[in-house]
Amino acid sequence: MSLRTPLGRVLGLGTAKDGTSHWWAQRVSAVALIFLGSWFAFLLATMPGFSHAEAVAAIGRPLNSILLLLLSVSLGYHSYLGIQVVIEDYVHAPGLKVITLLLARFAHVLLVVVALFAVLKIGLNA
Repeated sequence: MSLRTPLGRVLGLGTAKDGTSHWWAQRVSAVALIFLGSWFAFLLATMPGFSHAEAVAAIGRPLNSILLLLLSVSLGYHSYLGIQVVIEDYVHAPGLKVITLLLARFAHVLLVVVALFAVLKIGLNA
């Protein structure tokens, strides 16, 4: 016996009406991070050294730049989804919850933009 309404069962939505999409987004980004993280670990393991010149040369390769850009975006998105759940679950004051969610989003966007800028700057100048 289900306590969900017939419309809720058909649409597959939870009580908040967007929990399913959030859950799927977190799982899809986690799968992307498995592959991109494995690639990044392989990249680090196969680098001859960790000097600045060797790192710039590795990032300067087109495939590495593209995958590093994807890793940065996926990591920022996945991190924001996780932080959002924690804030929604543990911050109970409505005003503080909204402010904290906004600050978290701005911080994640800022960090991703900085990462993208750094990779593009190295990738395009190398």
